[in-house]
Amino acid sequence: MAIEPDQLDQSGLELAAMLKHLRNQAGLSGVRLAARCNMSQSKISRIEGNKLRPSLVDVEQILNALNASPAIAAEVMAVARIAQTEWQDRKALHRKGLDKKQLELAGLEAATTDFRYFLLSMTTGLLATPDYIRESIAHAPTAQQAKAVAMKLERQAVLLNRSKRFTFLLTEQAVRYPLVSSDAMAMQIDRLASLALQANVRIGILPMGVKYSNTPLSTFTIYDDRLATIETDLGAAVFRDPKDVRSLLDRFTTYEAHATFGDEARELLTTWAWSFRR
Repeated sequence: MAIEPDQLDQSGLELAAMLKHLRNQAGLSGVRLAARCNMSQSKISRIEGNKLRPSLVDVEQILNALNASPAIAAEVMAVARIAQTEWQDRKALHRKGLDKKQLELAGLEAATTDFRYFLLSMTTGLLATPDYIRESIAHAPTAQQAKAVAMKLERQAVLLNRSKRFTFLLTEQAVRYPLVSSDAMAMQIDRLASLALQANVRIGILPMGVKYSNTPLSTFTIYDDRLATIETDLGAAVFRDPKDVRSLLDRFTTYEAHATFGDEARELLTTWAWSFRR
């Protein structure tokens, strides 16, 4: 699943060019191909012009209509899967405005029922205190910070929607990383312990001594079974291909089996909060 950002930039163009080349090679006009695929000619034109990102089903229909060989179809589908991935550059997001990103996340949260978060090195905004949020975006343009903090805090209301289910898996590093002052860290960890009592919120802890993976780790979020994001310090990759989402769901389930929940998790959190108070 390792995909470089420059691959994402080129994959859409490459896919469009490959599909157009295969159509020309088959001697079909856009109109005839559209009829075979039960699509509009304008849709075929937009796909070939890289003005519309085709779904994997769209690409499969086109390849079947073109009678593409298994080898060619596999090559095109590999490119299509990469084209289904979106790269969100962190610097570009800052230029666009943190408020736009918060609106995007709020819309995604409104449309999601089952949330899964694996938090590797820091706590996510939905679980964070105001102090923690402010420090987590201190690198962003100063003019954007106050509005972004307010919007992040407003988004936390989604946790109160009992029709939605949340599972947060946090490593010990994510819980205890001293992003803010000792007193503020104690309050941050107290918030985690408090939220763990909510019926629709499950908070699992992965202590340092627990081995739960043999592969490099990344922070990721899964929204139902339709979309997932993987975050790095440079930005985030958004995955829509069901195979990629399923891969992350399987990984999450493996981590979840090694996590501590309930009273035992709250006991750990209480101990760690008091370590900051001391």
